[in-house]
Amino acid sequence: MFHNEVLILAGTEELNAWCDAQRPSARIAVDTEGDSLHCYFEKLCLIQLSVLDQDLIVDPLSGIDFRRFNEFMFERTAVFHGCDYDLRMLRRGAGFSPGAVFDTYLAARLLGIKEVGLASLVKNFFGLDLPKSSQKANWARRPLTPVMLDYAINDTKYLLPLADRLETQLREMDRWSWYEETCARAVMATAEDRERDPERVWKIAGSAVLSPRGLAVLRELWFWRDSEAQKVDRPTFQIMRNEELIELAKDAVSGAKVRTPGWLPAARRRRLEETIERAMELPESDWPQRAKSVRVRSSPEQEQRLDRLRAKRDAVSNELGLDPAIVASRGILEAVSREPDSAPRVLMDWQRDLLGV
Repeated sequence: MFHNEVLILAGTEELNAWCDAQRPSARIAVDTEGDSLHCYFEKLCLIQLSVLDQDLIVDPLSGIDFRRFNEFMFERTAVFHGCDYDLRMLRRGAGFSPGAVFDTYLAARLLGIKEVGLASLVKNFFGLDLPKSSQKANWARRPLTPVMLDYAINDTKYLLPLADRLETQLREMDRWSWYEETCARAVMATAEDRERDPERVWKIAGSAVLSPRGLAVLRELWFWRDSEAQKVDRPTFQIMRNEELIELAKDAVSGAKVRTPGWLPAARRRRLEETIERAMELPESDWPQRAKSVRVRSSPEQEQRLDRLRAKRDAVSNELGLDPAIVASRGILEAVSREPDSAPRVLMDWQRDLLGV
């Protein structure tokens, strides 16, 4: 199916046939769209692809078997802009494991480009303005509107020529090896799922004003909301906003009568009231305590080492026209100043060369 010259593939046979018909190609531009703003369980909703003479969209919600596609892509270089989110989505939604990867976001940062968003890069290199009208669209809806399709394909339409230009500049500036190492580390990180820490995940903005007992109530409320969101596959903010959770916790520990929102469905309001009652019965030993900030005092030698590293980092960054955080973040500098032996683990080779560690 076509929309304004954009091919839409919504079946396994169609996608396999497209893969088989492709001429040898070194690079294919890739982007994805999910629907985390409209559901609890984020799904892979779209895969956008661009080759030299064609833009297309693959519809993962149509039950596609991606085995042939994954083999096809593994043999080529996948070009992304900010690969972290897309690679995680593709791994979870399509069983995708990348072969070679080119990330235009990382390349732009290593070139010292200040505005590294895709729209800014396209404007800078090609003088074109990309529309932003569908940034918060519901990508699980079908059929997709023409505006949504145009927005989606713009995310890959310019990636191949952009990658060519960025690679040329990286090689001319003798930073290609920096890029290769940086990209390899970024891709490796996407193979691991980020685990939520149950001891920290409920500590939302504004919770610092609560007493330990209030924190205990808030914790139970947070997990109640999370459970309710999972049941109906809706984002948590559609169940109850963070500010409302904090106000309920304040009311509960103040001794005032807790008024649960009248707009809640009866069964959900009942579970909320039971959650508050249960939280108020928790013994003090089960109340979360505010973590006392323990500042590890650095030795004079460590402080001097940190000062030297920071001065070196800043001087190198200024000379190269790079954001200092690219050469080494503050956290990494502090880690290396405390444990110099950690440098080979936390710093990449090109960073260590620049810093002389």
